[in-house]
Amino acid sequence: MNISRISRFAFLMVAILIGGSTDSNAQFLDKLKKKVDQAEEVLSGNGNSLGKDQVANGLKEALDNGVSTAVETLSAKDGYLGSQYKILIPDDAQKIVSKVKHVPGFENVERDLVLKMNEGAEIAAKKAAPIFKDAILSMSFDDAMNILTGEDDAATGYLKSKSYEKLYTEFMPVIVASLDEVNARDYWRSVVSAYNKLPLVKDVNPELDDHVNKAALNGMFSLIEKKEEGIRNNVDQRPTQLLKDVFAKQD
Repeated sequence: MNISRISRFAFLMVAILIGGSTDSNAQFLDKLKKKVDQAEEVLSGNGNSLGKDQVANGLKEALDNGVSTAVETLSAKDGYLGSQYKILIPDDAQKIVSKVKHVPGFENVERDLVLKMNEGAEIAAKKAAPIFKDAILSMSFDDAMNILTGEDDAATGYLKSKSYEKLYTEFMPVIVASLDEVNARDYWRSVVSAYNKLPLVKDVNPELDDHVNKAALNGMFSLIEKKEEGIRNNVDQRPTQLLKDVFAKQD
């Protein structure tokens, strides 16, 4: 059974199951029909059809484009620090910072810590690209079709579902090494030590590693999502003919 028959059959089954004629149902069916039409047009457009490999390669290229942009942007000097993805002090550390900043020698603790966390993330970002490659290369044709006819963040959602856990695991030692490269963890230990010496406080020992890792990855995925949305909705952000051909089908 070809994709046209499959998609038309799926559309009819959903229509039968939903039934009724409320506005919300009608809107849902209109949206579903549009997705079905897009899928059909990709494979059987009038004299301008695309093969399965072209569709999959186009989506892989879009993801690779987004990843490359994110890595290049965030790994630059002040890539995190000077952007909307700036990594801030974790909530559970705020009480420590608010008290320690009154201790001589730690007046600028918040500024210094934020600077070091973001510097560490920027160094780590340079190592991210190869980790993304496996998820991109493993994309199937079905994955590609779901992404192509999905929401504006469908490709990013796919990449996140396929790679986040592996990225977190593999990124952690990179984050740790990067934080150590700028002495962030040693500095944080001195802050915690100063806090624990204050009267009437309970000893704490929060770590930065998990917070910086998650914040760095979330910033990277957010930037990839922004790039994906641009490719989907702005022809000028499709630098190659393959991207133009594949995403023209959803315009």
